[in-house]
Amino acid sequence: MIKINDIGKAYNGKIVLNIEQNVEINTAEIIGLVGNNGAGKTTLFRLMLDLIKADKGEILLKDENVATSEKWKTFTAAYLDEGFLIDYLTPEEYFYFVGLLHNKSKADVDEFLKSFEAFFEGSILDSGKYLRDFSKGNRFKVGIAACLLQKPDIIILDEPFANLDPSSQLRLINILKEVNIKDRATILISSHDLNHVTDICSRILLLENGSLIKDTYTNEDTLHELEDYFKV
Repeated sequence: MIKINDIGKAYNGKIVLNIEQNVEINTAEIIGLVGNNGAGKTTLFRLMLDLIKADKGEILLKDENVATSEKWKTFTAAYLDEGFLIDYLTPEEYFYFVGLLHNKSKADVDEFLKSFEAFFEGSILDSGKYLRDFSKGNRFKVGIAACLLQKPDIIILDEPFANLDPSSQLRLINILKEVNIKDRATILISSHDLNHVTDICSRILLLENGSLIKDTYTNEDTLHELEDYFKV
């Protein structure tokens, strides 16, 4: 499904990412990317989405090289930050726009959004507000829902729990688990929340100073192992 082959990136001579291993991610895996600030998590995601160019190596999504092909965009969805939104639209206008890009009618979008009523908590739809006027947490909710609206094979989310209240965090975990099981979506999540990431993810990639230092499948000891690692 996903292949990360000896990928590297530097800025002004400073290496920010250098994964020398060849990493393969299988269909329907949920991958957690963990590490302190500056570990290279967001850089890796931006390379996967061809938002920045690698200095070495390659990334393949379903055998499509992201740097030389456009085909991967038809089955990949991501929300990294508010730059992915169109802030002068209302949530409805934004959802309809995303739906139109993926050949979905307004009726299709409306039907899809019904399943997000609890997640939106009555504060997103029919508000009459532009996206720029929402709280950071609610903008994240819109971005995440727009990702899932596309019915992608690959979903990439950067710190999705960071700006959500506890109820919304738990609802999001259930939503992503359902998408993973029902649609066999491959999901990549970066997070500083070790509890949530070990709960939802079947596999953890631990980054430090741009290097991949651990690639392990989760078990009952994973949370404690990560907690001990970050205590050092």
